[in-house]
This record gives sequence, structure tokens and C-alpha cells, in this order.
Amino acid sequence: QRYCQDVYRGQLASVHSAARNQELKKLAKTFNHLISPWIGAVTSCRERKWESYWEDSSPWNYANWAPTQPLHGITTCTTLSIRDGLWRSRFCFQLRPFICQY
Repeated sequence: QRYCQDVYRGQLASVHSAARNQELKKLAKTFNHLISPWIGAVTSCRERKWESYWEDSSPWNYANWAPTQPLHGITTCTTLSIRDGLWRSRFCFQLRPFICQY
């Protein structure tokens, strides 16, 4: 998120529709055929309840989680699968490609 802000003056992408999800999946696939990129969804415990939210503070009105996702127990960040378009929780410290929006 910080890299998107500092270098590109943007935010990690938030996804609010199936059409946008497909668009980002196609875009990501053109740049990397192996590693799924970060998007701006974070899952963490807030006020004693696990919830997901967008880094850019936009409304949480769409989700495309893979089965058994998101993970709970620790704060996680989210990848968009270039294979199936589903979202998966990952440890936030992993180095991965990412999608910024402006």
C-alpha cells in the first residue's frame, strides 16, 4: 500500500464488482503468469470481530473469496488469483506483484 502511495500516488486496488474483478485478473495475467498480485483488501480483528476492509476506505460491497477464505487468526492481506479470479488471504510481508489504482 505504501509503495502505491509513495511511488504512484495511488492505492492498492479495491474491487466492487465481478466485472472489475475479471478486468483486474486479465490485467494481472498480462504481467505475470505465475504469481497472484496483491489487491487492497485486508482482513483483521476489529472491535473483537473479524472483518475485511479496503485499504482505501471504500465500502465493502463485493467479495470473491476462495472456499475457506478469508483466514482468521492473524491479520492478512489479499491476493487476486490470476488462475481463477478468487481471492486468498496471505501473510502481508510476502513480496508479490501488486495492482495500484489512481
